[in-house]
Amino acid sequence: MPLTPGAPDVGLLDNLARLSHRVVAPRRIAVLVLAVLLAAGIQAGVGAAPVLAVPPGGTAAADILVIGHRGASGYRPEHTIAAYDLAIRMGADYIEPDLVSTKDGVLVARHENEISGTTNVADHPEFAARKTTKLIDGVSLTGWFTEDFTLAELKTLRAIERIPDIRQQNTIYNGRFQVPTLQEVIDLALSRGVGIYPETKHPTYFDSIGLSLEEPLVAALRANDLDDASDEVFVQSFETTNLRELNRLINVPLVQLIAGSGAPYDLVARGIPVTYNSMVTRRGVAVIATYADGIGPDKNRVIPRDAAGFLLEPTALVNNAHNVGLVVHPYTFRAENTFLPADFRSSDDPAEYGDLIGELHLFFSVGVDGVFTDNPDIAVYARAIFQPAAAA
Repeated sequence: MPLTPGAPDVGLLDNLARLSHRVVAPRRIAVLVLAVLLAAGIQAGVGAAPVLAVPPGGTAAADILVIGHRGASGYRPEHTIAAYDLAIRMGADYIEPDLVSTKDGVLVARHENEISGTTNVADHPEFAARKTTKLIDGVSLTGWFTEDFTLAELKTLRAIERIPDIRQQNTIYNGRFQVPTLQEVIDLALSRGVGIYPETKHPTYFDSIGLSLEEPLVAALRANDLDDASDEVFVQSFETTNLRELNRLINVPLVQLIAGSGAPYDLVARGIPVTYNSMVTRRGVAVIATYADGIGPDKNRVIPRDAAGFLLEPTALVNNAHNVGLVVHPYTFRAENTFLPADFRSSDDPAEYGDLIGELHLFFSVGVDGVFTDNPDIAVYARAIFQPAAAA
């Protein structure tokens, strides 16, 4: 049967996974996946071959990167081996682990170090006394935190869906998967020939408690011969100081994440008045280019929305970044209406799928070089049929 965005053909994906074991470079896997998908008869009304044209100021359509955001988190609980595995089988070029530390200094993949919303820790009475309140990047949070657990203790927990009201279908996997270590994610990626795109979470905070993230990350990359890899690794952060440090230690592309508001916390902590708003100016991206190779902006910084959620004219951010040699990988592209611009929503139901392909094509047409997405299968398909002239 044809593969449709809402229902992945896992049998076909299994075949792709077996084929991908023989391939090393992430881009070659994407080409292989695309070829098999097209051969399997995946269509949008009529058959469409990949288009190699280049959007104005952007990357060739077939080379736009698909980054599995926390894995295929639209279909499995995020930051689990199951989510990463599915993202690979769907054709993602990179899988993205957010990194936090355990008490014994092991890097693990979690969206945040506070884990009450992504694990079943609340169901473990032996850990009840560890519930606490902490100030993380100036925000008071109450719950359980990875830095208060050894890796062995953390491994007794199981992942749960973070947004069950929107992704109720993912809850059937609650309690089935462990919290993976960075090394386990690397092992999976290397065995399947895809890249990794790790993010250091709250590096200033972790420095303050003696659990720096950069040293173990560099050690892991070096141990796996990935510290000098131009097409297998990107490293990203919302902070700046750690990216500058990493720029001196490893030779991999670095990406400055840019939130929709606020400022990098490392600069806030030092009283330096630099905001994310100032970082998206021509001067701002020129400064970023002195220590990083790309930016990962909130997608609303590329194409803003009005108060009703409808899209406005694109900003100059993509062109400004390209002019100083930075790639642009905006986040996060998700299929559910609640995450889509009003232009692409299918109904008032926040959990129903809207037109993610349409949104992706619009962003492709402005020249982005890659996208973070919870739905890699849809992004791979959108890339395959993208025609710049039609999408403009």
